[in-house]
Amino acid sequence: MDIYKIIKEPHLAEKANLVKEKYNQITLKVDKRANKIEIKSAVEKIFKKKVLDVNTINVEGKKRRMGRNIGKKIDWKKAIVTLAPGETIEFFEGM
Repeated sequence: MDIYKIIKEPHLAEKANLVKEKYNQITLKVDKRANKIEIKSAVEKIFKKKVLDVNTINVEGKKRRMGRNIGKKIDWKKAIVTLAPGETIEFFEGM
């Protein structure tokens, strides 16, 4: 799998920002078929940072209702990547 297709986007949430500051971890939305080893190598090659650990979570899409119709958002995979001490990845600093 192409390393640029594994990592889709950073997951920007309040909890993700707290974890980033406290534990030096970043949260990413990744391809559902990617495993921990592929995610680790992709982060190390793209951002050129040392990765200590990768945890993955399969997030189920929420059910939504539009009038009589019931729909569902898509399922996605979240990866929490622990960086080595002293390493940082800045996505949206200065916003």
